[in-house]
Amino acid sequence: MAASEDFARWLDGLRGWLRLTLIPGVGGETRRALLKAFGLPDAIFSAGHEALSQVVGPALAARLREHDCEAAIDAALVWAQQPQHRIFTLADADYPQALLTADDPPVLLYARGRMEVLARPMMAVVGSRNATAQGERDAEAFSRALGEAGLVVVSGLALGIDAAAHRGALASVAGTVAVIGTGADRLYPARNEALARAIVDNGVILSEFPLGTPALAANFPRRNRIIAGLGLGCLVVEAALRSGSLITARLAAEAGREVFAIPGSIHSPLARGCHQLIRQGAKLVESAKDILEELRFAEPATIDSAHAAISGKNLSSEGNPEEERVLALLGHSPCTLETLSIRSELTPAALLAILLPMELAGRVAQLPGGLYQSLHTLP
Repeated sequence: MAASEDFARWLDGLRGWLRLTLIPGVGGETRRALLKAFGLPDAIFSAGHEALSQVVGPALAARLREHDCEAAIDAALVWAQQPQHRIFTLADADYPQALLTADDPPVLLYARGRMEVLARPMMAVVGSRNATAQGERDAEAFSRALGEAGLVVVSGLALGIDAAAHRGALASVAGTVAVIGTGADRLYPARNEALARAIVDNGVILSEFPLGTPALAANFPRRNRIIAGLGLGCLVVEAALRSGSLITARLAAEAGREVFAIPGSIHSPLARGCHQLIRQGAKLVESAKDILEELRFAEPATIDSAHAAISGKNLSSEGNPEEERVLALLGHSPCTLETLSIRSELTPAALLAILLPMELAGRVAQLPGGLYQSLHTLP
């Protein structure tokens, strides 16, 4: 009985979050303002017209109170209860923590696949849809090597570099995450259908867009911020000067992530975007080892040890001077990644690479709200 009551409460709570994202005209900035003013969605929708008007204006306040989206909510709840399906809210403890340190984290995430993959450290790998054969080989090789080191590769399921990155990651132990610009119940492009099925079996397909959302051009730049936010860093393999991959790289840099680029021929249009990034401060890389060293992410000696790193078994991080320093800087009270970055003078990406093995070893814990707590200070 208790389990069924908990499940009913979960459904009721999720209904409010879905309603908040399904009302037309209520974008990310408005949602954040409402959540800041009222707290959880149930409090938003139980507020009076006058209280809502003070936050979003009278017209939108009326829409919040009157718009009927119950059919769409019911359909989403049915979808969420299917095997390998999940809807994450900002209030969930297992919401991907890296996104909480990025701008405009999605209020909801629709996910299909193996949800445990979302708790592992990630690396974004992006590039041109019209990639060269060499570019695709590079993306696949880098992604496989990163995966064997324990990093989940996150990309956008597009043709070209994205698809090659997913294929390489699927050949490793870590898995892959595909962030898409449609509803999680749709697939674009259709040519990647088989790849998408493989990702569901060995990773996660992720979307912030409501079920049924078609492939709209405006949605793809928006999904890029999720790709950038999930990764410890972002690798651009091939990109023209107007490539959407440069948007992802810029968003990654703004979120405090490291940006990497593979150089190419000065005669290739698909190398110019990478060269521009390098001129702007991105790290030039020739191998996955260059990335792992920059992130201070220890590369496991074998695939078996990568399995151990992912599962958190048989790990001990004690005695590592860098980790001991971070532990000391954490102190006795929980603090945000941003605060810890200021104290340590390390980038958030470098800190996440240090904190992950400490978390797996039981030395630190992630708390709701993106806070980190030293477990040695807990009773």
